[in-house]
Amino acid sequence: MDYTPHTEAEIQEMLRRVGAESLEDLFRHLPEEILNPEIALPEPLPEWAVLEELGRLAERNRPARKAFLGGGIRSHHAPPVVQALASRGEFLTAYTPYQPEVSQGVLQATFEYQTMIAELTGLEVANASMYDGATALAEGVLLALRETGRMSVLVSQGVHPEYRAVLKAYLEAVGAELKVLPLEGGRTPSFPVPEGVGAVVGQNPNYLGALEDLAPLAEAAHRAGALFVAVADPLSLGVLKPPGAYGADIAVGDGQSLGLPMGFGGPHFGYLATKKAFVRQLPGRLVSETVDAEGKRGFILTLQAREQYIRRAKAKSNITTNAQLTALMGAMYLAALGPEGLREVALRGVALAHRLHDLLLEVPGVEPFTPKPFFNEFALRLPKAPGAVREALAARGLHAATPVPEEYGESLALFAATELHQEEDLLALREALKEVLA
Repeated sequence: MDYTPHTEAEIQEMLRRVGAESLEDLFRHLPEEILNPEIALPEPLPEWAVLEELGRLAERNRPARKAFLGGGIRSHHAPPVVQALASRGEFLTAYTPYQPEVSQGVLQATFEYQTMIAELTGLEVANASMYDGATALAEGVLLALRETGRMSVLVSQGVHPEYRAVLKAYLEAVGAELKVLPLEGGRTPSFPVPEGVGAVVGQNPNYLGALEDLAPLAEAAHRAGALFVAVADPLSLGVLKPPGAYGADIAVGDGQSLGLPMGFGGPHFGYLATKKAFVRQLPGRLVSETVDAEGKRGFILTLQAREQYIRRAKAKSNITTNAQLTALMGAMYLAALGPEGLREVALRGVALAHRLHDLLLEVPGVEPFTPKPFFNEFALRLPKAPGAVREALAARGLHAATPVPEEYGESLALFAATELHQEEDLLALREALKEVLA
């Protein structure tokens, strides 16, 4: 049956209040091709015929031997134990559970995830995850603005452009100002932060893959009374100094590199960690340790009064859930590898990326762009349009050359190397690129 939450009388009263004669009037401003598009649907098919058609469409996918795509999403190995544990029914939910009396296992696993993120970032508290790296950044910046009481944000151009686009949308909604600090030589320059700025944002490794020294920027932010927000690839924290060690008040990022598949862009999870002093400004969910009436250890959701569904007028965020399953997969990955394993995976990616960089520079017409040292991604300038190069490489079974927005320069493409690559893979990409650019 139909679920109709509003009666006809209620609908008419709502229309009267907004000055519309009908529901259709609410959408008159939309172009006709969007409002009433022509939809050419085929005749109904039996189930077996639909499955055959779906199989035919799936065959159009181009399998790739190896993926060298950069831009923050890379191909990494996930130990089989991660998929095995994540497939257990106890974990199959996108939510942090509300009822601690029946959800101790999932709550404890989430608590362990938060602990791992806090250890990686060098900060005191982490929430139960955000949707992805972009929303984690937006929420982290809003946290900083609430804490400082200011409405101006300075963000490095080294921060992922898609993250900045999401941040811009969030800030426009609350009336905050966003200024972008251009890169110099592929890295963020140090300079005095203007008065009135509430949050300063930098990324290490930055979008172009270059390693940044963000300590001076954090110091400049603090001198101006602003909070410093660091965007960091969690895999890089296996070898790089954690954000908390160079002055970050808030650390955010995307967890895809922690054993999650590329998955055509998702689903992933975002992490958000901060200092304990700002815990009451923390968005989303927070699992904490406690004891029950008998003194036994237990886990609960805490500080829920800040949530939208309880005190909407004082909510810190309109996100009252999290990426539960994928965040726990990230925790399973970290537990499976341990600190030394994470370090080995990170260092192997760094070594292979620098080797790939040198090999690709042997291709005529290819020029370096990202300054060394970089992590496991780098940008090159190509003599042909990066989009066309990517398509041509894909036709040869290699996914590589992620086009870089022109705000960074013309004809730039990102390449990445991870622990999955071997020397022969790097050589194969070099030879394929030679053919494509010939």
